[in-house]
Amino acid sequence: MARYTAIFVVAAPVEHVRQILPELLQACDFEPIYQTEDYFMARETPGRVSFSKLVTVDVLIDVPLDDRPEVRLNFVVKNEELPLQVNNHCQIMFESVKAAVIESQQWQLLETVSG
Repeated sequence: MARYTAIFVVAAPVEHVRQILPELLQACDFEPIYQTEDYFMARETPGRVSFSKLVTVDVLIDVPLDDRPEVRLNFVVKNEELPLQVNNHCQIMFESVKAAVIESQQWQLLETVSG
């Protein structure tokens, strides 16, 4: 199973982040599946790759306890594909999501950690 993780800290109100996240992932060819106050899940739109290569994105939205407009987003991008190649489909989709978050004009990126 291929699995890629990244943490982003963005400066924006949490409600704004919750509204923008679905749009951001839809631009990367993902469709929302499930959303709560602190969790968001989306899957890759079927049709372009085989079922085992379809990518799922889980996002944990960590809101600070004080009133700072700073939100920590923990992304996990995964699929059932074995990552036998360095440049596999899951890696490509992870890089697409990562670039979308970094380049978004909807917030100010404060910190990034990829794993």
